[in-house]
Amino acid sequence: MRRHVRLYLTAARFDLVEHARNRLAMVLVALFIPAWTSLAHAVIPSRTVTFRLRATGRLLAPAGNQITQITGAINAVTLITGFMMFAVTFSGGRFDRRLAMSGYPRIHLVLAKSTSLALASGIIAAYATAVICTAWSPRQPVQLAAALFCGAMTYGALGVVFGSLLRREVEGMFALVMTSLVDVGLQSPLASGGTESAAVHLLPTYGTMQAATAAGFTGHRLPGDLAAQALWFAGAALLGLLAFHRRTKDALTARRPFRLPWPPGHRPPAPPAARAPSAPR
Repeated sequence: MRRHVRLYLTAARFDLVEHARNRLAMVLVALFIPAWTSLAHAVIPSRTVTFRLRATGRLLAPAGNQITQITGAINAVTLITGFMMFAVTFSGGRFDRRLAMSGYPRIHLVLAKSTSLALASGIIAAYATAVICTAWSPRQPVQLAAALFCGAMTYGALGVVFGSLLRREVEGMFALVMTSLVDVGLQSPLASGGTESAAVHLLPTYGTMQAATAAGFTGHRLPGDLAAQALWFAGAALLGLLAFHRRTKDALTARRPFRLPWPPGHRPPAPPAARAPSAPR
């Protein structure tokens, strides 16, 4: 048991160190979240926006800048968490393969990534909720933080999927940005007027948007929408687990997974010739 705990803690420490080295992500967490939410509150007009909350069926009329802060927080939290997990998965893929080849249990690597994802999502969600609370008082700040946490976990798992499957960093960043823009943009009451299309139920952060909006302007608790968001996370996490398993399995079965090819025009040195046995005297 002690050996398994030690292996898990070592792998978790590796992942947390990788996150801490991602200075761009740290800057985005510290500056982008308060800057974006503060600009939304200051620039967007405060006139009321009427729309129907699909989860409860009630008509809501919140201030435009307040609902924009919630949608902006969802967009920022999901993008940053997805970027962090994509970066650590993409850059640490070779290291994970080497650990697997040396006999390191893959289950400990998966648990370590899950732990780092949960810690990052919890810190970012709590920070974004605190920033919103400095501008106005949501009716249910705890549910708001829980909704942001679930959305961050979902996009963190998607970041692991993109980091495991895509070959270039620009592809992963484009996939994350476009997914979040389409996802949050189609649900934004300010942009879409609270669309009545049933297709929004299939979007990755539908549960987060419904629970966060209800937390900001109503007293309704929506555990069902948070549970639906957890299902999205479970599906994305399963895809990430399969991609991670395939990557490390390929490394285990490859004959020479880390030997680089020789440059054009160069030949590898010939192996030393075996010495012939000396004739008996």
